[in-house]
Amino acid sequence: MNPPAVPTGCVYLVGAGPGDPELLTLRAVRLLEKADVVVYDNLVSSAVLDFVSIGAQRIYAGKRRNEHTMRQEQINALLVKLAQEGKQVVRLKGGDPFIFGRGGEELQTLAKHGVTFEVVPGVTAASGVSSYAGIPLTHRDHAQTCMFVTGHLKDGSADLDWHSLVRPNQTVVIYMGLSGLADICSRMILHGAPADKPIAVVQDGSLATQKVVTGTLSSISGLVAQAQLTSPCLTIVGDVVKLHAELAWFNVNPD
Repeated sequence: MNPPAVPTGCVYLVGAGPGDPELLTLRAVRLLEKADVVVYDNLVSSAVLDFVSIGAQRIYAGKRRNEHTMRQEQINALLVKLAQEGKQVVRLKGGDPFIFGRGGEELQTLAKHGVTFEVVPGVTAASGVSSYAGIPLTHRDHAQTCMFVTGHLKDGSADLDWHSLVRPNQTVVIYMGLSGLADICSRMILHGAPADKPIAVVQDGSLATQKVVTGTLSSISGLVAQAQLTSPCLTIVGDVVKLHAELAWFNVNPD
């Protein structure tokens, strides 16, 4: 008698986009509808989770600054365990899982354990949030290059390549930079950026609660504090921010 077949599980690393559920890919929606388990992060909006089937198990693995429901190592081990049980697992991450989403780290663990996986890209915050804020990341008159950076590194610091960040004719998009905003702005000025360099901070980009605060490197910290912005926020630095007033289209006259 042949031994019973070992169930074959799979992990689908899926990008949930910046928040608006209509920005999900068709592949993402189909996987959410048929998943056995969905392991999701803090940045995944409730509207996106509405696509998860009623019978699926939902596991929250969210992370906020200094507040982790699960350590990354625990999440990695959980994904392996679920797949080895034969489950079809959607690992759901805000934005795109390969852009500051630790998706590569999780897949390395799956690969080491021989777990089958697939990657479904999502609309990353940089493009999604900037589009909903009416701020093009590139523009022939203002920016010919664009850089994505994270506001804090693995060790909690923000020791970035400041000389690269202050180059002219470029846009810098800073993920997870709200808590260190004042320090980031002062360091950019210290390394040669003009104090009146335009900057925008966008809270809840692409959602009905979206707020956009614009200013300069020297003024933005005070303006953000006055507006009482809270995470999640995305920061955009560059002359393209000047176009916000002209190109803003989303939620410009909220009820």
